[in-house]
Amino acid sequence: MQGKLANDKLAKGIIVTSPTPAPTPIKTGDFIRDIIDDDLEAKRHNHVITRFPPEPNGFLHIGHAKSICLNFGLVLEYLEKLPGSGTRCHLRFDDTDPAKEDTLYEDGIQADVRWLGFNWDALYHASDYFEKMYEYGEHLISQGKAYVCSLSDAEIKEYRGSVTTPGRESPFRGRTIEENLDLFRRMRKGDFKEGEHVLRAKIDMANPNMKMRDPLLYRIRHTSHHMTGDQWCIYPLYDYAHSVSDAIEGITHSICTLEFENNRELYDWVVDNLIDYARFPSRPRQYEFARLNLNYTVMSKRRLLELVEGKHVSGWDDPRLPTIAGMRRRGYTPEAIRAFCASVGVAKANSTVDMAQLEFCIRDDLNQKAPRVMAVMKPLKVVIDNYPEDKTEELDASYWPHDVPREGSRKVPFCREVYIEQDDFMLEPPKDYFRLAPGKEVRLRYGHCITCKDVVKNADGKVTEVHCTYDPEVKPGDNPVGRKIKGTIHWVSARHGVDAEVRLYDRLLTEEAPPAGKDSDFLEAINPNALQVLTGCKLERSLADTPGGERFQFERQGYFICDQVDSKPGALVFNRIVTLKDSWARAQKK
Repeated sequence: MQGKLANDKLAKGIIVTSPTPAPTPIKTGDFIRDIIDDDLEAKRHNHVITRFPPEPNGFLHIGHAKSICLNFGLVLEYLEKLPGSGTRCHLRFDDTDPAKEDTLYEDGIQADVRWLGFNWDALYHASDYFEKMYEYGEHLISQGKAYVCSLSDAEIKEYRGSVTTPGRESPFRGRTIEENLDLFRRMRKGDFKEGEHVLRAKIDMANPNMKMRDPLLYRIRHTSHHMTGDQWCIYPLYDYAHSVSDAIEGITHSICTLEFENNRELYDWVVDNLIDYARFPSRPRQYEFARLNLNYTVMSKRRLLELVEGKHVSGWDDPRLPTIAGMRRRGYTPEAIRAFCASVGVAKANSTVDMAQLEFCIRDDLNQKAPRVMAVMKPLKVVIDNYPEDKTEELDASYWPHDVPREGSRKVPFCREVYIEQDDFMLEPPKDYFRLAPGKEVRLRYGHCITCKDVVKNADGKVTEVHCTYDPEVKPGDNPVGRKIKGTIHWVSARHGVDAEVRLYDRLLTEEAPPAGKDSDFLEAINPNALQVLTGCKLERSLADTPGGERFQFERQGYFICDQVDSKPGALVFNRIVTLKDSWARAQKK
């Protein structure tokens, strides 16, 4: 299975130009940090070891980013308090299901963690411990704590009962220790077909926690593993492998999301029944925090996979998706995502965060980083009739506004013909319209003041060209004496402008939450305007040689990034990262 997706377009999701510099810890108070502080004060631990343990069966999304920031961020904080203590964070791939896992996903996950600004002290796989896990399985059998069950999957489900009725014991629960050991060893040798036997913990079929009703520990899978090849034909279940891996690695605080709350009892049972035999370096404990839910998108691996495989998006790195790969390609910055995760905080109760909060963090970060340039999305030609045809002025234009303490400027060429936005001209404007219209005067950003005198229309009555005059007595950027000009619009020289494709991205869904019901129902809520592709856009000359990954603010338009995959010299492609202000709620209300 290794490399099975290598030639697929999904591989674009792991493109990273360079690692992000290590972040400064964002220190916030929450119940997880209170627990750690209490453990350190009580001398239960003298260091902190956390881990980020994804399954390598897909690409990470913004919800995983919160977990990454928490686990790695905690270690950065406590390293300052406990230097030299062995405080660290591991990256571990919980690779217990060979049918769904691939090295492509592992490469993508590592790229995502690095891009967010973090690095791991050690990289492990649950498969590194398969031999130990098997040994511990035999130990549980020898202690009468596990048995081989020969019920089918459907029968196991039936025997488990429900939340209102207790389960029934398997007819194979009474097998002797010797018989169970023999069957388990033969399972490992490959003597049985898939589904013929499983290894189950012997706990309590009447336990109110369904997870404790003799849960499965091992199942037969005649499937090659991307790390161990054909060495194994039995594989541990996630709950067993996860707790054993934590214990072997000496994890002190096993932090996971709230949906694993019911799994904690089983986590403790596994560790407590093996710790004396295995002599684990520490006794890990699991703590749950609320997962990150974001509106107007999907946060389910299953639904994201359906979007990718159903060709509803271009791949795992499609900028409409909440995957880290998609957000990276869209132009989000790791600093903004870390700030967003810190602003959400760590809580015990699930809630949904408004997309506007994430967009605020993106704007706040890019405001200080993205130089201002001019670009026209939907060009309308303006001819300045009294401007000399052979004249070109090089106008000074700053990259930064006055409230951003940075320096830098460029020259923008001005000539007789320029392009403005179609939306910046109106034949019959309302009273409070301050842009260009017949008889109205506007200022061209950094340039001259022009007055509309005439228009040219096509056969359908659409304005295709606007004819203006300029005031040669007023220098570019100056205020004319005796009259006040309220409107300033951006523009691009028709002679010097650069052609580009611009992709306008917006929210994935039109509804705040995916519709309930069948998994496929959410497809009906896909926003048809989540991607709008504009061709024939005009950019100012300074952007002609822009490399992929460079970010800018297109004045009055939003923040944009030169696409790292599709943009080429002479065929530029820019993605809109975010608009200049939150107009979604207002548009939805309208």
